[in-house]
Amino acid sequence: VLINLHGGGFVGCFTECGGLESVPMAALGGFRVVSVDYRLAPAAKAPEASEDVAAVYREVLKHTQPGSVGIFGCSAGGSLTLQSLSYFQQQKLPRPAAAGVYCAGSSFGGDSAILGGMLGDGDPPVAPRAASVPTTGYFRGVPLDDPVAYPGRSPKVLAQFPPTLVIVGTRDFALSGAVSLHSQLVANGVDARLHVWEGGRHAFFYDSRMPESREAYRVMTKFFADRLR
Repeated sequence: VLINLHGGGFVGCFTECGGLESVPMAALGGFRVVSVDYRLAPAAKAPEASEDVAAVYREVLKHTQPGSVGIFGCSAGGSLTLQSLSYFQQQKLPRPAAAGVYCAGSSFGGDSAILGGMLGDGDPPVAPRAASVPTTGYFRGVPLDDPVAYPGRSPKVLAQFPPTLVIVGTRDFALSGAVSLHSQLVANGVDARLHVWEGGRHAFFYDSRMPESREAYRVMTKFFADRLR
């Protein structure tokens, strides 16, 4: 069983956004996939989406062993995958067998955030400023040292992650965060794999007509098939 967390910046997503990620995994890998319709901002704030994912995970565990469960998502769904794994630890839930973090990472900053904007993705460059607690959006009022909202800031949390597949493209504004996440996971002893597609934009594999998309899904399905019992 795979638990899929759709993207959309924690504020929404177009119709069947989750289907774009979950249907290919079910069709190509033969997995049962549950795509979670988690709560979104502005009505919701962290960690409510992680609470929703945990509720789904608890239901899955009623009929499936954790060693047979994987979790994955793209963009905000990739970030939520990280946050949910941290929340599982906090709630003392068993660790799933594997995780997929796509088009996301330990942050959305770095060089790629600027270059991605120039290439048509992400936001335009802004002047550097000191990190501060967000006052709006899904993370409003959440301290920057909260390990559920910001698991990349906690080596202790990252060290408990399951084998993790990180996928990103060279033109993705999330490239820097994804590379950083992979380095952090490896440094903390996690079996982490990084695959980067040349010319790939944010969520490039959503277009299943592209050869690169098919390559990415082959990597995803094999990664989970090799690790789920």
